[in-house]
Amino acid sequence: MKAHLARQRFRERLAGSHCIRPGSVYDAISARIAEDLGFEIGMLGGSAASLAVLGAPDIMVLTLTELAEQVRRITRASAIPLLVDADHGFGNALNVRRTVEELEAAGAAALTIEDTELPKAFGSGGPRLIGIDEGIGKMEAALSARSDPELVIVGRTSAVLTSIEDAVARCRAYERAGVDALFLVGIAERAALEEVRAAVRLPLVLGGVHPDVDDPDYLARNGVRIALQGHLPIMAAMQATFDTLDALRKGAAPASLAGVSAELFKAVTRSGDYRAWTRRFLDTEM
Repeated sequence: MKAHLARQRFRERLAGSHCIRPGSVYDAISARIAEDLGFEIGMLGGSAASLAVLGAPDIMVLTLTELAEQVRRITRASAIPLLVDADHGFGNALNVRRTVEELEAAGAAALTIEDTELPKAFGSGGPRLIGIDEGIGKMEAALSARSDPELVIVGRTSAVLTSIEDAVARCRAYERAGVDALFLVGIAERAALEEVRAAVRLPLVLGGVHPDVDDPDYLARNGVRIALQGHLPIMAAMQATFDTLDALRKGAAPASLAGVSAELFKAVTRSGDYRAWTRRFLDTEM
């Protein structure tokens, strides 16, 4: 029921008239912070998941099982509707079905399936896309796999990076296949966004918004309902951890270093809930 309600809330955002910025999250604590700060949705990017789980770059070494377990940890700890980067679905169209099943069971509110050829092939250069027919098959497989019709399936393409004509053709094809929204990577000019918008009616999601396009009102008028801002929180956490450990290694006194406030610690750990449960079920105090 919790996941179903989160999916309904996600759909309400897509059906709205505003462009929102998701909170980039990567674990239980970051998701709770995003929720407490009022972010309407959370986003678990592939790069953030790979860093959080493996400490590895985003080069498709994270497995579906590992991704699903991280999604489960996040959705168990927070009610924020979670958009999950499911990459290319971890294989062909049959693998896409399995991906949707696992991420739906883990509590994802929405997930993206892209038409990039992954993992990178030996001797290949930049991003390579699968054929449009295979892309359609993946979208159809994703849609057929969900058991909760409220789960949002987002078709993603990077075709803009090579050809706006190809991007438009793919967006039209994925819209006809029945996806709930379209995710575009590489939009750097207003003309490109407007051409896509003129071709399709689905809500749009943009990744890596270029400064020339990055105006919330303009994006909203052109059907963009979600615009990513990168994954700065996990990068900031990495830097803060490094700085703290580096200072301690060099002899700094723990009391001299910045830490988390008691109020924030209690809030993100839901200390009040645990205190109440301790009194109720253990007849004692924490």
